[in-house]
Amino acid sequence: MPSIPRDKLDDWVERWLEANREAERKGDWRGLAEFYADDATYGWNIGPKEDVMCVGKDEIRDIALGLEMEGLENWVYEYQKVIVDDRQGEIVGFWKQIATKSDGTRTEIYGIGGSWFRLNEQLLIEWQRDFFDFGHVAKGYARLMESGDLSEGMKKRIERSLAGEKLPGYYPLGQAPVPLW
Repeated sequence: MPSIPRDKLDDWVERWLEANREAERKGDWRGLAEFYADDATYGWNIGPKEDVMCVGKDEIRDIALGLEMEGLENWVYEYQKVIVDDRQGEIVGFWKQIATKSDGTRTEIYGIGGSWFRLNEQLLIEWQRDFFDFGHVAKGYARLMESGDLSEGMKKRIERSLAGEKLPGYYPLGQAPVPLW
């Protein structure tokens, strides 16, 4: 874990936040892959049975920032607070998950969510782990489904999952190719 000057980390945070806002405007997060090292890992827990883990920049772009974000084109992940550790080259950002409904109103997923990043000496993400309250996410999706505001892309993702389709990057707890934590 390299020590990275604070001003460089602060600059990286501003570039990351702006790139996220641009991805939200476009409804396409794949461009964020340029922030990752070629051998980076990006994972999160998806409830009591599975973890998601993407290994390498290509999987991160195609799965984490591509397939996993499909259906979330009307969502934003507003960062509320960012904490920077220049001794370890690590950053933790706390965000809210907010969907815009068909009537233009916004609904927020309750609970805490965030991303924990470790950067390498080239200021590329070498390790990212996301965390969020899965129960509240599931309840939020159910509310959107009930109101008719769940996007077609998200409906298709849920249907594939319920049909038992093996989704890329999903692993039974503890069986991901690299540890989640």
